[in-house]
Amino acid sequence: MATGAARRLPRSLRLGFQRAGLVECGAACPPAGCAQRLPAWGGLQGAASAARPGVPQVCEDAVLRWKMALWARQASRWCHLLKAACAAEFTGRLKGCSSTAQACHGFAPRALLSSPNDVLLWRLQAYRHVSVGSCSPPDSAKDGSFSSPKSNLPLPVKQEQAKPETLPDLNEKTLYEDWDDVPPSSALEEISEEEAVQIIAEPLLPLHSSTLRDYVDHSETLAKLVHLGVDLSQVEKRQKAGQLLLTLDFEKDIRKILLFLKDVGVEDNQLGPFLTKNPYILGEDLEALETRVAYLKSKKFGKAEIAQMVSRAPYLLLFSVERLDNRLGFFKNELGLSVKKTKDLVIRLPRLLTGKLEPVKENLQVCQIELGFQRNEIQQIVFKTPKILTASKKRLKQTFDYLHNIMGIPHHMLTRFPQVFNSKLLRIKERHMFLTFLGRAQYDPAQPSYISLDQLVSLPDEVFCTEIAKASIQDFEKFLKTL
Repeated sequence: MATGAARRLPRSLRLGFQRAGLVECGAACPPAGCAQRLPAWGGLQGAASAARPGVPQVCEDAVLRWKMALWARQASRWCHLLKAACAAEFTGRLKGCSSTAQACHGFAPRALLSSPNDVLLWRLQAYRHVSVGSCSPPDSAKDGSFSSPKSNLPLPVKQEQAKPETLPDLNEKTLYEDWDDVPPSSALEEISEEEAVQIIAEPLLPLHSSTLRDYVDHSETLAKLVHLGVDLSQVEKRQKAGQLLLTLDFEKDIRKILLFLKDVGVEDNQLGPFLTKNPYILGEDLEALETRVAYLKSKKFGKAEIAQMVSRAPYLLLFSVERLDNRLGFFKNELGLSVKKTKDLVIRLPRLLTGKLEPVKENLQVCQIELGFQRNEIQQIVFKTPKILTASKKRLKQTFDYLHNIMGIPHHMLTRFPQVFNSKLLRIKERHMFLTFLGRAQYDPAQPSYISLDQLVSLPDEVFCTEIAKASIQDFEKFLKTL
């Protein structure tokens, strides 16, 4: 009977008994070692008779131990009830054992209950009455006359019985709700297909990725940078730039840099392209950036000039004050320029301050040693055409060779029109050969029908043909087909 009753218990109740140590895992009845501390499942009548006078106290102790184990399992449910019961003043506590007998008599009529659920509910309700009535020490304990709980003799029953305080009634639904609070026993428990379909798992962020596209939907910083016009496909090509953006917070780290750039003079529609070229500025200290702008202002650069330099050379503000000062001193000393001309030079080509100095030094040596220009001529060429300092050495020598050795242009004429070095060599060849075919290739200003180098390379094809070559554009195109 005991085994059958226990097996008919709901799964949540059996799980609770297992955790309380009352039922072994995989068994429906109490473990073998519980015989001394737990009455048999069908022995409720014996448990009830144990509380009557003249019955040994051992069974009553076993019942109390079972109750204590059950109480520990239900601690989360009944803790507030215990606190309320302890805080209340029980002025009418039982002063004898009569209440104990009366409370324990309630076991007898319910010992024949067949449903295991009703048995569990009855035990809890009986325990509430016993815990309030019989488990409270009588007033005689103050006089030292309270008998030991291990004694087999009945307690005095001639003292006045007080009405015990009643607690809220329990019902079967409330009891089962408490047992159902038990968390799932295993993550491997089988579920139905309908429940499996309803499970929605958030995609995990990749620990390693070669593109920022995988993080845009999960990063507020990247999403806002995209709205500003930042091209993340270009940013991720720069070394460690993507990692930097993922570690920054837009409100805490980036907003103050954007406000600073606007104060410097970068236009709103240029913020996106600016950060695409230089995302590293977002990791710079704001105070250091302000110090570098203050240095440029101390060198008499105006606000509009600083804005132009920063927009055209996005890496400018990454250079420390010492580095900027060394760059300005280098161009002033190497080229022999005045302070004003040095300032004008870097305003027109601000990347001179951020680029490498080795190509600049090599081009200066090429102009002086291989091309044969004098120092003062180099100053004029560089001041008029700063790009010559960063041009390819091979292209520079090829252009000079054709102009000087084929077309016969002297050094002083090249010094007057240094922009010819920025033109494509093929364009120079095609137009010179067409003028030579027409007999109009005259580049000496002292001769009639003189054609300046500026007109030769800067005018569009239609204007060049009609005003310089005195021919139609169709004739020029036909000539190019013969080359």
